[in-house]
Amino acid sequence: QVRLTESGGGLVQAGGSLRLSCVASGFTFSTYVMGWFRRAPGKEREFVAAIEWNGGNKYYEDPVKGRFFISRDNAKNTAYLQMNSLNPEDTAVYYCASVPTGVSGSYYYPDTYDHWGQGTQVTVSA
Repeated sequence: QVRLTESGGGLVQAGGSLRLSCVASGFTFSTYVMGWFRRAPGKEREFVAAIEWNGGNKYYEDPVKGRFFISRDNAKNTAYLQMNSLNPEDTAVYYCASVPTGVSGSYYYPDTYDHWGQGTQVTVSA
């Protein structure tokens, strides 16, 4: 059974940092692309970042470039999202997602991914 479990969300002041974790089980983590998405209140789910199976290539949404950093530890079946210089516009539920390497489709689109976590709330106060 595939499972993705996010953690690390919370309430932080503007300018602060958080690190999200996504622990995976039920599949061969090291052969999957991992993505992070977020959904703010009243908005569509949007791409945040993705990382290929070996961490060699990383992709970021423009608003988070230089502030957020995606990484993974294949030995721990865990993906991370380090979020720095947070601002209130980053407030959202953050989700991790997985897709096998080599599947067609853009990593920027949620429909490309086949499994999702339950999400973790990130709230940034002004």
